Amino acid sequence: MTISTDDLLNSILTSFDRIGHIQSEDIPNIDLYMDQVTTFMEQHMRATTRNPEEDKILTKTMINNYAKNDLLPPPVKKKYSKEHVLVLIFIYYFKGILSIGDIQELLNPLTEKFFHAGSGLKMEDIYDEVFSLEKDKVEALKEDVKKMYAASVDTFQDAAKEDREFLQRFSFICMLSYDVYVKKLLIEKLIDSMKEEKGRENSQQAKKPVPKKAEAKKAEEKD
Repeated sequence: MTISTDDLLNSILTSFDRIGHIQSEDIPNIDLYMDQVTTFMEQHMRATTRNPEEDKILTKTMINNYAKNDLLPPPVKKKYSKEHVLVLIFIYYFKGILSIGDIQELLNPLTEKFFHAGSGLKMEDIYDEVFSLEKDKVEALKEDVKKMYAASVDTFQDAAKEDREFLQRFSFICMLSYDVYVKKLLIEKLIDSMKEEKGRENSQQAKKPVPKKAEAKKAEEKD
């Protein structure tokens, strides 16, 4: 490949070092109105967009749709808590690769159990634990990208010189895309297994015998 592609790869790898996430301690501990939530997300996530001047991080319509689709617990008196912001960050990362239904399947157990947790694990604890793996993950990703790049350089050696750079870059993109494709399939399989487990649990609950007192009460109500 030409030096321009090498420079592009080096630029991408350098940008990996700047990848970051919103620290939980940076999220206000006070409840926010919707405008304040969208402003906060814009300020902290703008650098993650492909077209910073055009792309929208979060809009009022998006927030309302998330609430309507049970992705986000409803606000209290039109205000959103720190837990709401944490859930919105998860949604932001998931929505690029997962359907609304799959995001529901992932987030609903979290919000049902940990959103208003009075003790034990809270949403903030889960968020911090998940993103604590970020640094090691970025280093592993950089090594994977380097290996795929090296493999792509060895392709199309017999192609005409004027075609070789494009074909090798195409090969590199295909390998990256296949990597994403396989991981997306894995994520979907994991989510499907969660659905199946939930279905079995619900089925078992439905088959449990009704307590005698409850049966007697139903009989009385029937009479």
